[in-house]
Amino acid sequence: MTTARFVSTSPAHLSSAWTSPVPESLGRASGRVAAFPSRPHGVLLHLRSSPVMAAAGVGGNGSPTAPGDCEGPSRIREVKRVTKETNVHVKINLDGTGVADCSTGIPFLDHMLDQLASHGLFDVYVKATGDTHIDDHHSNEDIALAIGTALLQALGDRKGINRFGHFIAPLDEAAVEVILDLSGRPHLSCGLDIPTERVGTYDTQLVEHFFQSLVNTSGMTLHIRQLAGKNSHHIIEASFKAFARALRQATEYDLRRRGTVPSSKGVLSRS
Repeated sequence: MTTARFVSTSPAHLSSAWTSPVPESLGRASGRVAAFPSRPHGVLLHLRSSPVMAAAGVGGNGSPTAPGDCEGPSRIREVKRVTKETNVHVKINLDGTGVADCSTGIPFLDHMLDQLASHGLFDVYVKATGDTHIDDHHSNEDIALAIGTALLQALGDRKGINRFGHFIAPLDEAAVEVILDLSGRPHLSCGLDIPTERVGTYDTQLVEHFFQSLVNTSGMTLHIRQLAGKNSHHIIEASFKAFARALRQATEYDLRRRGTVPSSKGVLSRS
């Protein structure tokens, strides 16, 4: 068994790391690494909104603002995972605007991570190298483990969030339903029937393994159910889109909860 080394960066360090403006295009052809919008107040995330939006409790990305006023703890985290098989660097901003900069060495996975950012309105940065000359298994797994760890840390004590998310995403003939609970208890039920072994060079068995790995480190209960679909690409992409929207719903703030933990126990823990 390979021993992984996780390195997590504190919010204070992250604020100084992301000071460059986001380029208009995140196309990989430019060869530049995109930076997320800077957060000029260290560990505080200031959500800018118009007076109308503020009155309605809506932040700059269209989501409810943090309870109490228009600022709350930064929900940006960075994780590095290094093993003898892979080197993975992940940054995630739960209160982003859908910026994606992903280069995993697996083109189809890059495309799926773009869906996660775009439809979840998360800022997602993933850079990874690995032993893809063998196959994509190790890179696929370690990227998901790192994303799950970043998500776990960004959520913190989970005070004030909706906790639950549910979305059905159609894509042409395909439709996939995702239900999730940011409970602290990892569980995956995956009911996908993908008809081909590969989409491009991507082994379709790795879809379930990606979500299982993410669930394991994030402490999420996740149910994925295929309602319709014949095209493998459509089924997988609908899964990631539905997951992104359900996760967005679960991580957004419930203004009526007023910053309390969404649990009758008073705590949502990873264990």
